[in-house]
Amino acid sequence: MSSTTPFDAYGRYYDLLYRDKDYVAEVAYIDGLLDRYGITGRELLEFGSGTGKHARLLAISGYRVTGVERSAEMIEQALPFPGVSYQQGDIRTVRLGRTFDAVLSLFHVMSYQTTNADVEAVFARAAEHLGAGGLFVFDVWYSPAVHAQRPAVRVKRLSGDGVEITRLAEPELYPNDNRVDVHYTIFARDTTTGAVHTLTETHPMRHFSLPELDLLAVGAGFERLRAEAFLTGDPPSEASWGLCLVLRKV
Repeated sequence: MSSTTPFDAYGRYYDLLYRDKDYVAEVAYIDGLLDRYGITGRELLEFGSGTGKHARLLAISGYRVTGVERSAEMIEQALPFPGVSYQQGDIRTVRLGRTFDAVLSLFHVMSYQTTNADVEAVFARAAEHLGAGGLFVFDVWYSPAVHAQRPAVRVKRLSGDGVEITRLAEPELYPNDNRVDVHYTIFARDTTTGAVHTLTETHPMRHFSLPELDLLAVGAGFERLRAEAFLTGDPPSEASWGLCLVLRKV
């Protein structure tokens, strides 16, 4: 089975593939950023909410979260939770008719916006859903780190929920486009029947430099408050594959 739209098929194994991801630490980090930059309101909009793990933990921390997710497969897996609502939609075009205290876009969702038009559209939608002083917080692949470290073929194996997964990730680099297409092949073996389900997907990922992010921010009516390595808070460097940006609406 193959898919050209990220997460259409991949989504069914998403939580298993990322069960080692430290969502608790990530939400504590985001909560700290919101507090540091003066966000006292509790209304959050999450672009690319996935299966809702960040949203549910943010709700436990006292926020009310509205998640927008394009993948129907991911929305299906998002468990109902007090203080959290989800809707299927495209973050490039969504218009909810209200504003929030902050807009979040986590786990490289912004790097899935591979064209200038896509990125500009998401920045514009974020700005439209914020009042003056509201924050747009997101993370991206950082170009200097991608160039220095270079993506490599990776194999991940894990099991759980009655299935054994082998995931092969093969990168294809497009340096003139600031893009890496990650070709995933997933072999999922049912541990009861022995049946193997194979699926393939391609995830195009854009990486960004600080000057282009600053240009995009200014164009959408934002100012950059902070750029740092995601989670660690270290200054941007060739070691910072995941870069976190904090923008404030002017």
